[in-house]
Amino acid sequence: MGLKLMCNKILLIFRVNFRDFIRKIFQNFLKLLKEKEKPKKEETSMEEIKLPQKIKKVTKKAFSEAPHWILKEPHITEKATGAGEKNKYIFKVYQGANKIEVKKAVRDLYGVMVKDVNIINIHRKTKRAAGRTRGGHKSGYKKAIVTLYKGEKLELMPR
Repeated sequence: MGLKLMCNKILLIFRVNFRDFIRKIFQNFLKLLKEKEKPKKEETSMEEIKLPQKIKKVTKKAFSEAPHWILKEPHITEKATGAGEKNKYIFKVYQGANKIEVKKAVRDLYGVMVKDVNIINIHRKTKRAAGRTRGGHKSGYKKAIVTLYKGEKLELMPR
């Protein structure tokens, strides 16, 4: 019995087309040949490896990491000064800022260890004139409540 006839009987049992079967065998064979042809990597010491210099690109991310691009100003109110006694400080922040960026900005700008950050979105409110709303709006903003570890303190001065 020939090899092809034997293969056909096996393929009929498993319901596979002969051409597809041969094609898969051939592809696997080529993969094995390519793996054997790959040169083995030689071990090199750390002194021989030359690392490329870092190239900084100015991107939106780079701007967002600067503290003055995240924190607008401290939010100075009676309630905020009371929260300062509990080691919580309140800042107005830009709309695109998130908790991680605020934490890094406060740490970099004031040099303190931040325990926690909570963010509140204050939505815009419509203004009323003569008992009617005339299309005016009081703009909304985003504020961050920053909690510091015990022993850390901030001296806030309004801008």
